Amino acid sequence: MGRVRVAGFAVSIDGYGAGPDQSLENPLGLRGPELHAWYFPTRTFQAMIGKDGGTEGVDDRFGRASMAGFGAFILGRNMFGPVRGDWPDDVWKGWWGDNPPYHAPTYILTHHPRPPIEMEGGTTFYFVTDGIESALSQARAAAGDLDVKIGGGVSTVRQYLLAGHIDELHLVISPVLLGQGEALFAGLDLPGLGYRVTESVSTELATHVVLTR
Repeated sequence: MGRVRVAGFAVSIDGYGAGPDQSLENPLGLRGPELHAWYFPTRTFQAMIGKDGGTEGVDDRFGRASMAGFGAFILGRNMFGPVRGDWPDDVWKGWWGDNPPYHAPTYILTHHPRPPIEMEGGTTFYFVTDGIESALSQARAAAGDLDVKIGGGVSTVRQYLLAGHIDELHLVISPVLLGQGEALFAGLDLPGLGYRVTESVSTELATHVVLTR
């Protein structure tokens, strides 16, 4: 059985993992893209959007690793899209177009059922209405010996941290202050939950910190 990991999860210096007021126009919340300025120039990201070139080095290494070795993903409802409440129709299929970057079974936490959506490139979205334990059980079964990635957002990561399910947490501390948004660390005693810093590497655009339990 593989591990359960968070990887490439960007937070501001003041601890926000997303900006406020997520919407169709601002999927990461207001100023949310500033958290990912370390990733956009990398060769890994450029290849993801179908372009050549890009920077190499530490940021690219961590960016590449943030999507490698996973056999299943778990996302919160907000990570899947801006729709709230009951699904009005089957039109919305995620932020990523016809070929999402997951290429594996991806489990969406929601209170509102919806049939699975099979996308191009091997991604199938499954909508889980009976909680984080059920989603993790299904993801582990799908992943086999590969890892399961808790892909966010903030609320989803916090729930799995508090439940003691995350084995490794790679945070990217971006040198920005958001002032408001979704706070990742509020009320969390990470040492008390068993986490310690096992790696810390800084670049011009970010500090990569790995916490291991």
